[in-house]
Amino acid sequence: MSRDQGGLRFKTYVLIGAMLFFGPVGDVLLGKGMKKVPPLEGWEPASVLRFFVRAFTTPTIWLGIGSLTLFFVAYLLVLSWADYTYVQPASALSYGLVAVLAFAILNERISLVRWGGVLLICLGVFAVGQTAPRTTERQ
Repeated sequence: MSRDQGGLRFKTYVLIGAMLFFGPVGDVLLGKGMKKVPPLEGWEPASVLRFFVRAFTTPTIWLGIGSLTLFFVAYLLVLSWADYTYVQPASALSYGLVAVLAFAILNERISLVRWGGVLLICLGVFAVGQTAPRTTERQ
């Protein structure tokens, strides 16, 4: 592996790591925040407005939005040099992290079938991670 490829792989891993942190944390924060907001009562404009006011005045929602914004920035950056067919499957590891965080923080029950699906996704991520982050030449 050349020095350039090693550097590319390192910075790709760093940003995918950031995506794997900020994405699931943001998702769980949004889930936690939305559990504090009463459900939408109807589709009348007053009900919809009340729902959104409650949602957007919940601090946990804003923490989730901030975390997902950082995820998006890392996603944009890594896609500027790495193949989409590498980044998207590698970032799918976040599905496993979301399941673990939902179980641990949101106290969600996760069936054995779901855990099996998460394991299958993680095995696919491992397979993709064994390939080069970039297979195409710069346009």
